[in-house]
Amino acid sequence: MVRQGNIDNPPKTPLVPGFECSGIVEALGDGVKGFEIGDRVMAFVNYNAWAEVVCTPVEFVYKIPDDMSFSEAAAFPMNFVTAYMMLFEVANLREGMSVLVHSAGGGVGQAVAQLCSTIPNVTVFGTASSFKHEAIKDSVTHLFDRNADYVQEVKRISSEGVDIVLDCLCGENTGKGLSLLKPLGTYILYGSSNMVTGETKSFFSFAKSWWQVEKVNPIKLYEENKVIAGFSLLNLLFKQNRGGLIKGIMDKLIMLYNEKKIKPVVDSLWALEEVKEAMQRIHDRGNIGKLILDVEKAPTPLMANDSTETSEAGEEEEDHEGDNENKERMPFIQ
Repeated sequence: MVRQGNIDNPPKTPLVPGFECSGIVEALGDGVKGFEIGDRVMAFVNYNAWAEVVCTPVEFVYKIPDDMSFSEAAAFPMNFVTAYMMLFEVANLREGMSVLVHSAGGGVGQAVAQLCSTIPNVTVFGTASSFKHEAIKDSVTHLFDRNADYVQEVKRISSEGVDIVLDCLCGENTGKGLSLLKPLGTYILYGSSNMVTGETKSFFSFAKSWWQVEKVNPIKLYEENKVIAGFSLLNLLFKQNRGGLIKGIMDKLIMLYNEKKIKPVVDSLWALEEVKEAMQRIHDRGNIGKLILDVEKAPTPLMANDSTETSEAGEEEEDHEGDNENKERMPFIQ
């Protein structure tokens, strides 16, 4: 969404993307307490995370638990804080409730499923691409294909609907989500991936997706006892100055990790030189969990039938007799 400019006030180029990272403390600002050079940490960053060296305010930095790897730590903050705050701070998840989460195979979707499992008798309905079902079927109670009529499938199992809908898609799914809410249920929009439909920004796709968004009538919400909410962790952190609140949530999440109740799902590791292929994997909805850019990883050699070879330094040497357009790398899958 950042790359295509599908966000409010996109930054001017050139820019370094990325909002979270993990690493080792190399230097401290004047007066910084609680950290030492050499500490293993994870952090939120207001852009610039896809780099070998990152600078960020101390309030956005957290020590990594001893048992957590750097790749897990890079996958931890955004997904789990987003999932936790939506479930417990906004929707007030309690025992016996039901949740519908889209993109159940993604990083936030898997974090939602794990956090729901910490509360007794929570039913989780998930949607995901069919080829992901075998890998994630044990993480949710009921799993549907993302292209199926999930509204009817949910109502066939739970005629009243669900208590919480977590929507990262937007578009036509907004109306469907609201229609599935039980009385006193909460619909939360936390993304709009339906806006990203092509390689580049398409005004037609953007307009179509917004046109499909249900026009919300406050009187209808009042009559049906439904709650509609939005959640943006980035705005909460970097525009609304809620770093202190987020630190409290991170402390709770690290405790759950240490108790082995939650664990970040890492899909694959990529070298910085492979960012194009890594983004394509996300765009194609091929990932289960988080993709990590590993600054210490050498680029994976291209497949044997590729027309380009990659040297150890990561520089591409062209085979001028071949076709360079369809290069493909096999990532290191955890």
